[in-house]
Amino acid sequence: MLYFLQYGRAVCKTVLFKRDSEGALRVPSVSDSQYMPFNNLANRLLRSRNMEDADTQYNLGLNYLRGEGVPQDANEAVSRFRQAAEQGHAEAQYSLGLHYAVGEGVPEDAREAAKWFRHAAKQGHAEAQCGLGMKYALGAGVPEDPYKAVKWYRRAAEQGHAEAQYNLGDMYENGRGVPEDASEAEKWYLLAAEQEHTGAQYTLGLNYELGYGVPEDPNKAVEWYGRAAEQGDYSAQSGLGRMYNEGEDEPDDPREATKWYRRIAEHGHAYAQWYLGLRYENGDGVPEDPSEAAKWYHLAAEQGHTDAQWHLGMMYKDGNGVPEDPGEAAKWYRLAAEQGSEHAQWLLGMMYKNGDGVPQDPTEAAKWYRLAAEQGNATAQWCLGLMYENGNGVPEDPGEAVKWYRLAAEQGDAFAQYLLSLMYMNGEGVPQDYLQAYAWINLAVIDGDTDYIELKDDLREMMSPSQISEAQKLSTIIFNRIEHHTMGEV
Repeated sequence: MLYFLQYGRAVCKTVLFKRDSEGALRVPSVSDSQYMPFNNLANRLLRSRNMEDADTQYNLGLNYLRGEGVPQDANEAVSRFRQAAEQGHAEAQYSLGLHYAVGEGVPEDAREAAKWFRHAAKQGHAEAQCGLGMKYALGAGVPEDPYKAVKWYRRAAEQGHAEAQYNLGDMYENGRGVPEDASEAEKWYLLAAEQEHTGAQYTLGLNYELGYGVPEDPNKAVEWYGRAAEQGDYSAQSGLGRMYNEGEDEPDDPREATKWYRRIAEHGHAYAQWYLGLRYENGDGVPEDPSEAAKWYHLAAEQGHTDAQWHLGMMYKDGNGVPEDPGEAAKWYRLAAEQGSEHAQWLLGMMYKNGDGVPQDPTEAAKWYRLAAEQGNATAQWCLGLMYENGNGVPEDPGEAVKWYRLAAEQGDAFAQYLLSLMYMNGEGVPQDYLQAYAWINLAVIDGDTDYIELKDDLREMMSPSQISEAQKLSTIIFNRIEHHTMGEV
């Protein structure tokens, strides 16, 4: 599930600055009124009699940062911030730390950033406290120290700083710098989430979905995913789509699932694009539309999504939503197969076996069948078995054929069970054994195929009632083994 779970958790990803519409750094703790963004104000500040005043220098730094009333100049902004910071101005100290952190107006220097964050943090500046906590959590500019990280996160969190609350929750969840404590983690996540912190909201959604540190609760998972998703968080949108798609004991709603996956698909998320392709191909939550399915598969396939690649290949193979084109089908199968997709490897093997879109080549077919079969693809396993039984693309070897038939049959594949039954009945690759033959065909007939039923009837005529009874018992043992996903000869 963790595709999503897709799912990697953001740790200590604090946003220390924002950029305005013109691309300049903006200190998030300073309100518009504090910026005093007026040309005449900038001029008044420049003409101020008290140019050494820390507030004056700080506000001039903000004007240079934004280019309001003065030319935009990051170097001059840093100079003004430094003059104010050296006088003990906490906002200026934090701003100077930001510029060292990102290397704007000064060379990037994590040590200097941490130094100025510390000056501001000691004055109770919440954002600087959170930033300093992150430095200790990551070992950036200071020695890594989760205990000091927790100390500074807590100071900021207790002032209501949402990012610090989220980071502190993460420290409690993972037992870094504090004893692991799921309830304490949830407490801090909730405080941050109620302030619309998307990371905290997503984390709560994930924890409630998986029952990680909290009782599993699909409704709460949907609630928190939803709040983050509405703010544009892609991970939350994916999580919400997943929840609406799951169904079992959860709010199954294909239309809602499709709605949220569409949002992230439109932003280029390959998994969501593939998912939308499936929805349109099957008419699940949207009207069935093969052309639309092919469109979304193509977008995901071009990003290297293997499932989208072989699904698109199937569309070209069948002429479904796109013109029929076996060569194009083989192209997409190959791209996915070369990335290790066992399904694509089997499909490409079929193309080489039949000479469909590629030159007929049984050796190449056997190669791709084997790659898929070794990954456990049951169909590829019995296809490879047939190649060995008939000496097609590989040396004829009934024993090797039996090996591959058995591997597929043990996965519950009815056709492989039928083929294995024939090998036991005829003594090919194994000693002749009607009990084994009957046991395997008895499982295959569940599929209802007429050929399977006829083979079972033929075996009954060759066996005594006691042999049939013994074979049925053997069949039950094999069935139970398959149900429990175990392997091996009886």
